[in-house]
Amino acid sequence: MYRISMFIGLLIPFFALIIQVLVYEVNDPIKYMYTFTGICAIVLVFLTITISMIKKNINLMKYRRMIGLYTFFYAFLHFLVFFVLDAQLDVVFVIEESLDKPFVYLGMIAFLLLSFMAITSTKKLFKKYNKYHAAIYIVGAVITVHFVMAQKSLSQEQWLYLVLIFVIGCFKILQKNKSLNLQIFNNMFNKKNLIKG
Repeated sequence: MYRISMFIGLLIPFFALIIQVLVYEVNDPIKYMYTFTGICAIVLVFLTITISMIKKNINLMKYRRMIGLYTFFYAFLHFLVFFVLDAQLDVVFVIEESLDKPFVYLGMIAFLLLSFMAITSTKKLFKKYNKYHAAIYIVGAVITVHFVMAQKSLSQEQWLYLVLIFVIGCFKILQKNKSLNLQIFNNMFNKKNLIKG
């Protein structure tokens, strides 16, 4: 029941986007779709990262694959807006834009990493490639830079996203350092016991 609710809940932004573009007819639909799908992807990337941070208190690990696949879904929509609507399937234009605008190739790097993780998220492939899924942290860093560089000016809402991203990043670094220090301490303690023995 919870899984179905989450599946539907993660689809709500997609339907909201369709209604906003087709029914309300926003002034600049391509720009609106860029921003909307990009923010959805960013939020879900950091939600995926946060799940592993809070697993000791709230265990949502069983939903992480679903959220990860939805992250790829919104990133794919973001890419389609660029490739189909903006570039009009012109590969040369995509290459030129990537060379002229660094935030474009940063977005491409993040998208390729997300594509790899989506493809290898099946049970069989995940066992083989799960260690490479740590690339989600690289994606988090890259898309944050991509997001900032793509904006001519940041709204208060977008600044709030950045602050939240920064806070999550800091907590994750502290958590990693704590785990590393604990591991080093345990190794030193075990060595002392071996020497005494």
